[in-house]
Parts: sequence; structure tokens; C-alpha cells
Amino acid sequence: MKEIAWGFIGCGEVTEKKSGPAFNLIAGSHIEAVMSRTEDKARSYAFRHKIKKWYTDPVELIEDPGVNAIYIATPPSSHATYAIMALKTGKPVYVEKPLAVSYEDCVRINRISAETGVSCFVAYYRRYLPYFRKVKELIDGGAIGKTLNIQLRFTVPPRELDYNGSDLPWRLQPDIAGGGYFYDLAPHQLDLLQEIFGVIVRAHGYPTNRGGLYDTEDNISACFLFEGGIAGSGSWCFVGTKDAREDRIEVIGDKGSLMFSVYTYDPILLITESGTKSIRVANPPYVQMPIIRNVVEHLQGTAVCTCDCVSATPVNWAMDRILWKL
Repeated sequence: MKEIAWGFIGCGEVTEKKSGPAFNLIAGSHIEAVMSRTEDKARSYAFRHKIKKWYTDPVELIEDPGVNAIYIATPPSSHATYAIMALKTGKPVYVEKPLAVSYEDCVRINRISAETGVSCFVAYYRRYLPYFRKVKELIDGGAIGKTLNIQLRFTVPPRELDYNGSDLPWRLQPDIAGGGYFYDLAPHQLDLLQEIFGVIVRAHGYPTNRGGLYDTEDNISACFLFEGGIAGSGSWCFVGTKDAREDRIEVIGDKGSLMFSVYTYDPILLITESGTKSIRVANPPYVQMPIIRNVVEHLQGTAVCTCDCVSATPVNWAMDRILWKL
């Protein structure tokens, strides 16, 4: 594939701010068509981004002969359906995270990708960002010695829409999102940890609802074990106070510790016997640019993208174990 002609299924906020523009800024890649079930939304997106074709039917977009790769940017409940449809037509897929609404759906996608020989990539773009590459470099380089333990803490207050019990956002509807905010936000955190420390092979969780704003879990505590024998724990609270915000992962080693954030990109803190060092690392304007470039180069045959459906599936396995879905 010399020129990657993308078809977008979904044109929501993530495509406006994080990913969409990158597809047109990479050599040998352009957006050919876009689809939304809302006609005005599809037409408006195509007009604003100078895309020549738009659809309201995903099948028509997938079958468009001018489209040779599919970007799925819909809520997770439709990821498996659209991915499998595209793979069966021979068109590679780039899917927003998480890969699917459940571990079982991830397995289905993997099977079809293997049977067809068509690639499926997943938007765990934080693996590629300079900020997290620096974190991995410090850990792999022995900056804190041998890793002993990993502690994840995440607290945010409720969003305004969380109080609207009769019309909750889709991220709080398990049949659409797979769970609550945990299923939306934890994937990036868990994927990064597995990228650095290996696959999680054991996971246990205690999901609870303490705020009572909606039915799904709003507090989760979990423990997990990586394949190399490192133990970790995580705590998520989505109904905290405004002053209790926290976004931190702490990696404890026998020669120091390293602290970093996943969503706020706070300075990386390296603490050793020499003192505390604060490290600032800038990320590109379009945060998905590095991974999209790697996907395009993979499809063109000039590079290999390892952020595929197989590597993404352990995230769903761990989350489903933590939420008692497995």
C-alpha cells in the first residue's frame, strides 16, 4: 500500500483534537471519507476538514473502493462489529481504545485478524509519546535500580453530566462503554504499565459505588501481578472532591523511585539518594501523530507497528478481571 486512503467511522471529539488532522499530515496518508449516523454531523465534518466524501451508513464507507483502511472512532460497543466487517473485506483497521467492550470481543477480533491476515491496530498512542518514552528509558536504564512495586492512584470529581440520572453520558452506560469511567480511563494507564513491565497475569479488583450518582462503579481498588513477578496496585475514584484530584503512578525501586502522571503530564519526578530531579518532556500538538505515522509506515511496508489487537487485548483481560466480568 503506497497511499493510505482512510475512511473514518465516527467523527467525534477525539478525531477533532487528538487524531484526525494527523492522518492528512503524514506522507502517503489522507482522509478519503467520513461517516456519522447523523447526516449534518458527517456533512459538516467533511466540509470543515476538506474531505470529499461522507456517509451515514458504515457499510457503504467500508465498501467504498476508494477507501483502503478504516479508522474506528465510535464508542467501544461497536468496535468489534466494525473491525470485523472491515477485516473481512481486506481493509486494515485502526481502532480507538479500548479495543472492545469486553475481553471476549477482543478475542473475536484477534481471531478474524489472524484468519484474514489483515492488520488491526489500537490507539494506545501514549506508548509513543516522548513523555512516556522518557519514563520507560529511565526505568529500563536502571535509574531507580530493580523495580520492587508499582502504585497507581487516580481521583477526579464528578462531571456535570454525571448528575443527570435520566440522560447519562455513554461512558457511564456499560452496554456501550464496557463499564463506567474505569473502562474509559484505566486502559491507557494499564497499557502503559504493561508496555514497560510486561503483561499482567493476575488481577483482582473491588469495584464499588459510593457516590450513588449512577449505577456503574465509581470507586475501584485493584491489585495485579506482572509476568516478571512485579506486584502492583491501583485505586480509582471518580466521585472525589475538586481539591482531591490525583493522577499519579509511582514506581518504587531498590535505588529510588519514579513518579509520573498519565493524563496531566506533570513533570516526571526521579527521587534517588542524590536528591529529587524534575524532568519536563513536551509532547506533539496532535498526540496521536507518532502512532498514526507508525501505522501508516507499517501498511506501506517500511516499519513495524507492534501496537496491534493482540498486544491490546491483555488490557481488557485485566479490566474484566478487576470488574468481575471474568
